[in-house]
Amino acid sequence: MSNKSLTADFPQEHFTPREMMKMALCIAFCAVSAFISFPLPFTPGLVTALTIALTVTALVLPPRLVFITVASYLFLGAIGLPIYPGGVGGLGRLFGPTAGFYIGWPFVCAIVSMLKGSAINFRRYALVSVLAGVPLTYVGGVISMMLVLQIDLWQSLAMAVLPFIPGDILKALLAAFIGYRVNRALANR
Repeated sequence: MSNKSLTADFPQEHFTPREMMKMALCIAFCAVSAFISFPLPFTPGLVTALTIALTVTALVLPPRLVFITVASYLFLGAIGLPIYPGGVGGLGRLFGPTAGFYIGWPFVCAIVSMLKGSAINFRRYALVSVLAGVPLTYVGGVISMMLVLQIDLWQSLAMAVLPFIPGDILKALLAAFIGYRVNRALANR
């Protein structure tokens, strides 16, 4: 049996070297940005620069690559690399009160990537990041806090959403600006 007949039966999923480089840089950006974080005294959630890196990733990569990249980042943290916010790693974050944020990130980032469109447009990036990325991220966090902490919806909103809204909007706008600049630079190459 020839090699050609084997490959005809199975689709070949591969990445170009350029795609792999962009994915690796996005994972590294996420890992480094997660170290810029601080706790709020009334919630298990952290204020973190990771959300900027995740949104930039969503804006510079196509949806399939975004999902794989963010899932890879989560996998690396789950196996113990200290790349989650606060400089921790392991499965604890994926089963704790903030687990919904982590589990939701690959999906939210892929949705943001789909909604950003093909044109390099700061306004669209900003709108998609603020109106889709921020609220969709909160959904997972609210659900996991309700389940793990056994609190009601209003308590969960007070802990996982309300204190973070102003900062998350600013971070989404900053990510839109960075994503716009990166995409412009890559388009000119």
